[in-house]
Amino acid sequence: MGLHQSIQSLDRMDQMIRMKATGTPHAFAELLGFSLATLYRYIDLMKELGASICYCKRRQTFYYEKPGCFRVGFEQREYE
Repeated sequence: MGLHQSIQSLDRMDQMIRMKATGTPHAFAELLGFSLATLYRYIDLMKELGASICYCKRRQTFYYEKPGCFRVGFEQREYE
């Protein structure tokens, strides 16, 4: 998987986690086209980068413990 595709996957994961609409880990992995191991590697990476990701067994979804969003990309700024 290339860098661009990985960034797109992280963005999609972030959106679904913020919506609390991931479903079970198996369902989330399948939706993303990942193996379960790959899903957890991405979640671990997001956690290493500061995301507070938890899983609710009752609601069967991943969620952010602290409000926020995960962003990867270039932000253009004017020179000072």
